[in-house]
Amino acid sequence: MTERKAQLAANLARVEERIAAACEAAGRERKDVTLIVVTKTYPASDVRFLAELGVRDVAENRDQEAKPKAADCSDLDLQWHFVGQLQTNKVRSVMGYADVVHSVDRLRLVEALSSAAVRRGREIGCLVQVALDAPSGSLGGRGGAAPADVLAVADAVAQAPGLRIDGLMTVAPLAGEYAGNPRAAFDRLMEISTSVRESHPAATMVSAGMSSDLEEAVSAGATHVRVGTAVLGVRPRLG
Repeated sequence: MTERKAQLAANLARVEERIAAACEAAGRERKDVTLIVVTKTYPASDVRFLAELGVRDVAENRDQEAKPKAADCSDLDLQWHFVGQLQTNKVRSVMGYADVVHSVDRLRLVEALSSAAVRRGREIGCLVQVALDAPSGSLGGRGGAAPADVLAVADAVAQAPGLRIDGLMTVAPLAGEYAGNPRAAFDRLMEISTSVRESHPAATMVSAGMSSDLEEAVSAGATHVRVGTAVLGVRPRLG
């Protein structure tokens, strides 16, 4: 085993211990929480090591990095998640590799995703990104629909050809009433998820929690946690 693969294996084991402990504390089964490893800024070689170590879900947030990396790893049995803010002019490219898009937050993006999915003959899973600090009718600073607008976006996804409404995603906000309180933020996300599932019962996926707050997310009921730094290490500075 190479030094890098051994490092990744050790980091993965520690993250697995954290998730398992959080599940036990919350009275949940470990199998009910999926680990998505966020591989942004790291090379395709790391993705290959992760696949060899049993990781099946990986995420990227920038198309210009994700597209060649996914192509390099196209022989691997992986599910690719796109978790970054998505501009409509990047949709066609993202549709080439993403299995699930976590950052659906506006009707125009739904239309673009649907058109690209139909063109490729694919069905893409979509999560509505929730910006808990955004007022009604506006997007969050890091993307995401305001809580009052989430159901309308979910309805549009459910009605759009080529798309599937899988659930919701959020990032613990840095401002507003939930700043510094990720557990309260994730509890609010779960409330919104419950409301959305009244109209869309299959939208059971709740993507929340990262390296610093995965325990709070698991405790609140998240089904997927997005972990990068705790697995891959501190990210290099982008030039």
